[in-house]
Formats: sequence, structure tokens, C-alpha cells
Amino acid sequence: MAEHDTNAPSLFEIGDLLPAPAAGPVFMDLEHPDYAYMFGFLQADGHLAQGSGRKGRLTVEINVRDIAVLHEFQRLTPYNSSITERVRATNFSQEHHSATWTLCDQEARARINGLGLPYGRKSRKITPPRVEFSRRDYLRGVIDADGSVGHTGQGLPFISLTTASAAVGAYLCRYAKAVTGAARQIGRNARDGVFNVLYTKEAAVQLAGHLYYPGCLSLARKRTAAASLASWERPADMSVRPPGRRWKAWEDRVLLAHDDASATATELGRSEASCSVRLWRLKTGKVRRPEDTPPGA
Repeated sequence: MAEHDTNAPSLFEIGDLLPAPAAGPVFMDLEHPDYAYMFGFLQADGHLAQGSGRKGRLTVEINVRDIAVLHEFQRLTPYNSSITERVRATNFSQEHHSATWTLCDQEARARINGLGLPYGRKSRKITPPRVEFSRRDYLRGVIDADGSVGHTGQGLPFISLTTASAAVGAYLCRYAKAVTGAARQIGRNARDGVFNVLYTKEAAVQLAGHLYYPGCLSLARKRTAAASLASWERPADMSVRPPGRRWKAWEDRVLLAHDDASATATELGRSEASCSVRLWRLKTGKVRRPEDTPPGA
């Protein structure tokens, strides 16, 4: 009969010696690239509806060609959710085939709402998260949902975003300037009240390459389009436009004092056309008048 080793560790002790299984990311931890992307996409293209009591739902409906991203959202969500398809007539097609991801769990909805996805109409209300988040992944999600990537009719690379949110539009401008050096100032479109932020040529190539990095979660067709921009090179006969010269408050004062674009152009070292447009903007309130400008500007 074999001797019993009283010094051998028990099964309980052996269990204590084994490494603990690695914990996955917390649901909607926006420092995780996939959740940051998912949240940006949901802010732009999702709808959070609040029913009576504990009822409510989060839905995202997109073209069925992009259904793969909804399966990724389902995989990332540790709550019951469903994906359905339907074919219906729209203003653009008699047989529009779409896919919808639906999440009803109250705890999940509360988490997403708390991060900044409002219930009901939200296009003007959304803002970048107020917690730490993966910035380029968040912006890629917004652009995948509400933006475009590709080549113009003239073959120029571009990346753009159409949004009703001033906060999101301005954030993209600040971020893109840090990445590409290209400055943009946003203004609402007079026709429908939205912001259209556009980058072309080298700025588009740089921004697309930065946002759509290898292995990132994204719509496959936009990831392919972003990759296609990398091969663009500026033609030898295409001149480079110098950066815009911003107007100073003292220049506006001179322009308003003369009230004459042609008389002021030489004094300011600007073109008559530039002075004429600036004078019109000042008089019509399209830009802030110098008396409303902070000192030192």
C-alpha cells in the first residue's frame, strides 16, 4: 500500500496556485478600441427608445451589405440581443434590404445612455464622450455611420462627415488638424442645418490611414476605400494651395472703418475679393464683429 504524502498540496491549494483566467473588457469600456468604435457608430446611427416602466430598446438599422458589423456588436455585448432583416420600399429603392440589431436589456441601455447616447431624437445633442476614450476609434465609428471615404469624380481622395452635432463636427476638426495639419472651420449648411466636414488630397490620405489602421473594427467597404487612398500621389502639375490666412480683429476694424473693399485691400495686403467677402460677412453677422472679439485676438 502506497504511503500517503501528508505534505502534498490539496486540490484546493493546487487551485489557488493556478493563474486566474484573464478577464475580458468591461462592457462599453470606451478605452477599448472596439467599444469606442461601437459607441461612435451608435451615437451616429443608433436609436434609443424609452418605453413605459422598464421597457425600451436600442436599435441600429443599416443596409444588409454591412450586416457583419452588427454581428460584431452582438459579439461585444454580453446581453441578449437580436439581428433581423427586412425588405421594404423607401424613397431611394422599391426593395431596400436592411438589417437591424436590437438590444432591450435595461442595464445595457442605462450604460449606453449614461455615456452620452440620449433617448429619442439625438442628432444635435450628441457630444464626444466625457470619459476617457479611444479617440481615433470613436471617430472612425462616427464616420462609418455618417461619413464617406473614397475618390471624387475627379479622382481626388476624400474623407468626409455629415453631422447635425456641432460638438462632434468641431471635435473632428480639432483631431484632424492635430493629425494632418489641415484646419477646418465648421458652419451649418443653409439648406438642411447640418455640418459638412471635408478633407481631400494629402489630408484625406493621412486621416484615412490614421483612422483605418490594420485590423481595426470597421465597415469592410470603407476600410477597403480607405486603403485605396494610400496609393494617391499629387500630380506634378497640381499646385499646392497655401494655408488660409485668418482674419484678425484689427483688420476687421480697418475694413469696417473704410467700408470699401478695394480701398482696404492694399493696406491689409489682401485681395479685393477676400476683403469684399469679409466685409459682407461682418455686415450680415456671418462672423463675429471686432467689438465682440476677445482682447488680443
